[in-house]
Amino acid sequence: MAAILAELVAIPTENPPGRNYRACADALENRVREFGIECERVDTADLNKDGRESPVCLLAGYGRGTETLYFHGHYDVVPAQTPQQFRPLRKEHYVFGRGSCDMKGGIVAMLYAILALKECGAEPNGRIGLTLVPNEETGGEGGSAWLGRQGILGRSGIGMLLAEPTSGVVWNANRGAISLRVRVFGKSAHVGLQHQGENAFERMHRVVERLQELKREVEQRFTNFNVGAEQAHNSILMLGGQSGGGANFNVVPEQCWFTIDRRINPEEDLSEEKSKMIAVLESCKREGIPLEWEVLQEGPFSACREDDALGEALARSVRAVTGEAPRFEMCPGLLEIRFYTALGVPAYAYGPGLLSVAHGPNEYVDLRKVIDCATIYALTAMDMLKR
Repeated sequence: MAAILAELVAIPTENPPGRNYRACADALENRVREFGIECERVDTADLNKDGRESPVCLLAGYGRGTETLYFHGHYDVVPAQTPQQFRPLRKEHYVFGRGSCDMKGGIVAMLYAILALKECGAEPNGRIGLTLVPNEETGGEGGSAWLGRQGILGRSGIGMLLAEPTSGVVWNANRGAISLRVRVFGKSAHVGLQHQGENAFERMHRVVERLQELKREVEQRFTNFNVGAEQAHNSILMLGGQSGGGANFNVVPEQCWFTIDRRINPEEDLSEEKSKMIAVLESCKREGIPLEWEVLQEGPFSACREDDALGEALARSVRAVTGEAPRFEMCPGLLEIRFYTALGVPAYAYGPGLLSVAHGPNEYVDLRKVIDCATIYALTAMDMLKR
């Protein structure tokens, strides 16, 4: 398990921009087929116009029958802080490296759950489907969203388990999200002739001030859903997760940009909250600030009941392996459970790893948790697919 995880971590599937997808899909497909598990490869498009490889999805499975319990994972990772993060390092029970926690460790656990059942000669009354996708880190286009539009995702599904690093809890809900990139325009000029230019940075500052007014309003709202101890119940509007612009320190900036990341509580309406942000930007345009925006990602809130059959089966399996019943919480970010719940398929996230180290410079996963999760996935599958 550690060797396969190290192999996957060493493939820098950074997204954005979306690199090395084919290499990772090749490695995963080879491993799946080595284990004697059927696998279908789906290219979601031809080569992109900029020469980047198209996203590749893998659809594997074990068992027979119409009813399917899906194991779901994404193999893309957020960009690394240093190249060393793609040099996997093992220290005792821990594997360090980008993607070890989010969520290549979870993929390995799901793969070995299926292998364990196969080696035990288990005959589920139905099928376990393993769906591995790219582009989760940028909203799911070319991955889960594409499979959904093609009618491939979640076919005959009775449930879905997602291998995100949940820090020992079950995520049965996720906040909605709408993320934008805003570009503000000006006119370039030498600093000594700045009166002949139009400063895009100063204009951008005026736009941000208007959005800060909305931020203060938004973050006074609270959710009644369970959230983790380190999380806040407040709704979220973050400005400037990314920003940039200008050509040099002595040139009036012709263009500046920044991002808006709005995380929406279940009690709020996604379309309404999106409209409020757009209204602020439109107001700035009417006031003479030239700007444009693009949507980076957009996804709705989703939730499943704790007492759904899959939720209860997962809780029983977690208790059997760890000795403790899991807490059900809402994830602070988007989850791909939303693509399944939109189809009426119950979906829950539970996986090895800590959310607090995912996306960080010292990302790691505890191999003991990977083994535990493989056991939990296998037990849950047999519970749901009883003969």
